[in-house]
Amino acid sequence: MLDRMKFGSTGHTSSRVIFGAAALGSMSQERADTTLDILLQRGINHIDTAATYGESELRLAPFLQDHRPEFFLATKTDQRTGGGARAGLESSLERMGVDRVDLIQLHNLVEEDDWRTAFSSGGAVEALFRARDEGLCGEVGVTGHGLRIAGMHVRSLAEAPFASVQLPWNHTLAEFDDYSDDFRRLRALCVERGVAIQTIKSIARRRWDDFSQMQYSWYEPISQPDILARAVRFVLADPNLFLNSSSDARLLEMALDAAVDLGEPPDPDQLASDRSDHMMMPLFDGRELETI
Repeated sequence: MLDRMKFGSTGHTSSRVIFGAAALGSMSQERADTTLDILLQRGINHIDTAATYGESELRLAPFLQDHRPEFFLATKTDQRTGGGARAGLESSLERMGVDRVDLIQLHNLVEEDDWRTAFSSGGAVEALFRARDEGLCGEVGVTGHGLRIAGMHVRSLAEAPFASVQLPWNHTLAEFDDYSDDFRRLRALCVERGVAIQTIKSIARRRWDDFSQMQYSWYEPISQPDILARAVRFVLADPNLFLNSSSDARLLEMALDAAVDLGEPPDPDQLASDRSDHMMMPLFDGRELETI
């Protein structure tokens, strides 16, 4: 069974692997139901989705009718104005057939103009914390991509009491000194304040060379079991981190197997060999590859 730990200061004890429900975005309902059954079988009790993940929220609705109390449910909005964020949250509740979510997150809050709008009077941050106070959501979090996001999360946490952050982390990105420094600064702040840290892209290999291959994920994931297992173990060796599963649901159980049998942290020399032999490359570079 998966290890569980406190999800920051929310009061919930979450599985250390969080189900990334982007995987459901283009699935049939039948396949989505089969995939969600894995969560029950393997002990995942935390689901992370978003309004922009295709049909994900709709695919979750039948499952949540039967299992809502068993799961910490998180979604996201990419709206930056107060009215847009409130409407987005209400739409997500309707799509999933629930009256509240445990966590609503500002999705990919990294660009300066977006950040200023979201934090302005009448912006999304104010509206979502008001929705929390009204009981439509339990907590408010913030997410993002790219090499600037760790620093932006530090900035966001200085302005609002977010319950969680979400950002990329893997052993390839850890080789970027500036990003690694920002990540560890953010990590220390989150640990101090009881903010949950969710990692994404843990099993990313590289961007697709041919985007016609982009069927299950916008990036090419690691698919070899031993290399994938070491990537999972690299993240979960840090006891303060959660790992959000890949949007490629074919790799879900492989990642769960690695998460159940963590053992010792992977050897740094072996990780270096994995990066070299498997031609692993970062998804972001701070320049042309900064966004999806």
